[in-house]
Amino acid sequence: MQYQPETFRCKRLLFALTLMISFACPPTAQAIDAGFTAFLAAVWPEAQQAGVSRKTFDDVTRGLEPDYKLPDLALPGRPATGAPSQAEFVQVPADYVKEASIARLAAEGQRLMQKHRATLTAIERRFGVPGTIILAIWGRETDYGRHALPYDGIRVLATQAYVGRRKDQYRGELIAAMRLIEDGDVSRKDLRVSWGGATGLTQFLPSELGKHGVDMDGDGRVNIWTSVPDALASAAQQLTNKGWQAGLRWAYEVRAPANADCTMGVPEVTRPIGEWLRMGFVPVRGQQLSTAELAQPASLLQPEGIYGPAFLTTKNYFVIKEYNFSDLYVLFVGHLSDRMTAQQPFATPWSASKQLRSSDVEAMQQHLTRIGLYSDKVDGKAGMKTRAALGAYQKSVGLKVDCWPSETLLRAMAGR
Repeated sequence: MQYQPETFRCKRLLFALTLMISFACPPTAQAIDAGFTAFLAAVWPEAQQAGVSRKTFDDVTRGLEPDYKLPDLALPGRPATGAPSQAEFVQVPADYVKEASIARLAAEGQRLMQKHRATLTAIERRFGVPGTIILAIWGRETDYGRHALPYDGIRVLATQAYVGRRKDQYRGELIAAMRLIEDGDVSRKDLRVSWGGATGLTQFLPSELGKHGVDMDGDGRVNIWTSVPDALASAAQQLTNKGWQAGLRWAYEVRAPANADCTMGVPEVTRPIGEWLRMGFVPVRGQQLSTAELAQPASLLQPEGIYGPAFLTTKNYFVIKEYNFSDLYVLFVGHLSDRMTAQQPFATPWSASKQLRSSDVEAMQQHLTRIGLYSDKVDGKAGMKTRAALGAYQKSVGLKVDCWPSETLLRAMAGR
């Protein structure tokens, strides 16, 4: 056969393309994707046991590929990615509970309170949760439905269940989402979620919807995606199921006495509100509390240490925190709820404390752990227990006790 130069050139081109594809898809990535197919196959028996049909399973997984750009993943051969909240700098309260955002959402909340008055009245009567609290959750979660959820739900949940840092949790959420589709609660196309897999106007994980969903509009299905009554009632039901106490405020803003011990600001330290007041804490508006209120147990919260506002937080504060485990989230929701009925900002302004790097806070947490003052997560966040441990350290070495991470405190730790 006569040799054809064109054929030789084509073969060289094909060989070059093959090499390019091989380099573009390194063995680790290829192994991960092959593993994803095996992972989905392993999920099927569990999904079937949960009531998902083979047709639904095949429909939702056909052509499914993992999304390795998501946060909170632990990919082989790569550093674990953190959640978006794990930013380079610690978020200070003034940056989260912004007055402009609160004022805008409060004004819109007042309008929606009038529009949905009948529904909110029925929800409050049935579940004991104030309508303003539920509206505040809706406002914070999705800006009253204006925020379009950016991700495909099944893809996110499958990816997180496969290579996420919380695989076991998300495996259950993936199956719960399939069950929602199986039952006709939502279509595959309409199951849009946040990066963490929460869905709907009031942001439920699929398993939470199964536990707390309410068909408030009476159409025969729980629809938290387009039915405002269902979304709000489901949020109220979740709070009630987690222990919401009707008639109890979420918190009271107070002025702390000069000798207040900020290391007491942890959930484990609770006292009746009346006892806190006898210790010198004063309600900022000068309000007189009822005998029942004075008897309620409360914990001290100072989100900026001794700087900025202080609060006595009730049981309902921690119920909201089960909706989203963030003190700043609860402050936002609680304050937004208050602002819908009383246009008063926090009586004590935030002190605009300087941001510290998350890596520096992690270093502080590691130091506190080594010397036995801290036993919680090392996550670079200045939460309640971190702040209290910092205060305990400051006491032990004779520094000013302010229960707040600072460069001065970081240098002091580094020198010991």
